[in-house]
Amino acid sequence: MAQIIQTATEPLPTVDVDVITLDLVENALRNARYEMDEVLFRTALSPGIREQHDEFPLIGDPEGKMVVGQFGLSIPDFLENFEGTIEEGDVLLTSDPYSCGAAISHANDWLVVMPIYFEGRIVGWASMFGHMSDVGGKTPASMPTDARTIYEEGVVIPPFKLYKAGVLDEDALRIILNQVRKPDWNRADLNGLVAACSTASRRVQELCARFGADTYTSALDALLDRNYRAMKALLQMVFKDGETLSFTDYICDDGVGYGPYELKLSLTRNGDKVLLDFTGSSPQAKGPINYFINENLVRMFFGIYMITVADPQILWNDGFYPLVDVEIPEDSFWKPKFPAALNARNHGIGRVFDLFGGLLGQTNPDLLNAAGFSSSPHFMYSGNYSEGERKGEWFQLYSIGFGGIPGRPIGDGPDGHSLWPSFVNIPCEYLESYYPLRVEAWETVSDTGGAGLHRGGNAVDAAYRFLEPGTIAIHDDRWLTYPWGVNGGEPGARGRKWIDRVDGTREILPSKIHDVEVAPGDVLHFVTWGGGGWGDPLARDPELVGLEVRRGLVTADGARRYGVVCDASGTVDTDATAALRAELAAGRPDVLPTFNSGPPLEEILARCEEETGLPAPKPPVAL
Repeated sequence: MAQIIQTATEPLPTVDVDVITLDLVENALRNARYEMDEVLFRTALSPGIREQHDEFPLIGDPEGKMVVGQFGLSIPDFLENFEGTIEEGDVLLTSDPYSCGAAISHANDWLVVMPIYFEGRIVGWASMFGHMSDVGGKTPASMPTDARTIYEEGVVIPPFKLYKAGVLDEDALRIILNQVRKPDWNRADLNGLVAACSTASRRVQELCARFGADTYTSALDALLDRNYRAMKALLQMVFKDGETLSFTDYICDDGVGYGPYELKLSLTRNGDKVLLDFTGSSPQAKGPINYFINENLVRMFFGIYMITVADPQILWNDGFYPLVDVEIPEDSFWKPKFPAALNARNHGIGRVFDLFGGLLGQTNPDLLNAAGFSSSPHFMYSGNYSEGERKGEWFQLYSIGFGGIPGRPIGDGPDGHSLWPSFVNIPCEYLESYYPLRVEAWETVSDTGGAGLHRGGNAVDAAYRFLEPGTIAIHDDRWLTYPWGVNGGEPGARGRKWIDRVDGTREILPSKIHDVEVAPGDVLHFVTWGGGGWGDPLARDPELVGLEVRRGLVTADGARRYGVVCDASGTVDTDATAALRAELAAGRPDVLPTFNSGPPLEEILARCEEETGLPAPKPPVAL
């Protein structure tokens, strides 16, 4: 456990904080969190961070509890697993999930943790992690889809002092950067992470100087307590005491031929507290899809759904954590045994949101969304220029794809959007300027969103024409199971991947594959998946369906899923629509299903190769 060195040892008194001061501190921290982002974006070189914003900041209280952040991580677990002293001017770095209590979840994430001192005492923590586009290993981008151990996934950095009392450990950094394919990117991205944390540290110190350290830390306690009280009330309102709710979803395969992996989450309220239990989930995966999840992150995901839905303006934080117990079985998908591979854990991260949506929505319609684009699928392209003035120069692209957001109680799911609210697409102009490829298409795919009163968002077809020989890698999911619809809504479409070769042949690709050779003129179609629909499709406004036909979001044939008859221009035949809706309504149950996941899993597996062109995965087995 870390030993904190402080010259001021007297505890700070707790003082009353008036509502104006509390509001000033809250918004100052909110702004400091966004300033951390901006500092990093203007410093990083890798497109994943610089353009797509694959990074996550946090500002914590003196104990490390998150007061403001985007995605969160567990500073307390990091400190629990750090051996040694921590003093003013130290900056800590790790990329090893197994050495920090899963504060991060794969080796591509470099985590920086910085103590914030004021007048000789710890008044908080600043932290940030970012996805490094390459950390070495056997394949470019360091995410081999067939990895069986973390040793295959590149350099794994144990927790250590990158800066000791303000002095950089240049030898250690030199050793780390010697393991990666793009050391200039990694150095710039790492410098940006440190600079962002330094910015947060200055802003906190300014608040302490302005209001006093006792007022500042008391304000943090008040903000944490506010979330505690809000969650305590919500738990009483939403869940019955002693009742257990459960929900199950799947990850289609693990990259080495096994799947689907069953992911089960149960919730039981006992008095003032709830238990979140992952018992019943599949065992640890052979391939790299394991999501080594930290218990505090589970609490955070739960809080995102509960608190932000109740009050979207609230600054949600870790204050409610004592109200949430978490049970994660050992050697399971969620808590694999070292040295299990972890690089493709992004599918598990995304599926957590579907699990919570399906679980919590059973008691509160305002929380019930359909399943959506619950991943951040990766596309990688790398090689050496074969000719011209850049001949022999290495190029390497890492990018994140978008898809269909689920239909929701408040309306349609956005088309071609990111799972993460802060992520943005890499501009096509950027890709074509810095990489030897052309973007032939980047467009939503009609009819891929699930039909419903509120339509699920459509998937994206990103078509890349390669100009140089190289290799590509893909990480995606939902090629086998469907993104489920709710309250009578239909499932969204599954994802697909293929290459149209320059010789005229077509090659179907699995959702997880690396080191696929491409030649100049080959075109990859990276088609993601759609969001599930929400509500009865037959209740959707026919004129809205016709408008979406004109806009290319729905086809004339697809309009019939809503019971709408129209031509290719979107002109609705009112009489024919009424007749079709009556016919469809007569042929279905009076009570529409709460969840619609498509055909039974056994049927999906039996028809897998016929429908997808890919063999069905084998059932997972315990290792």
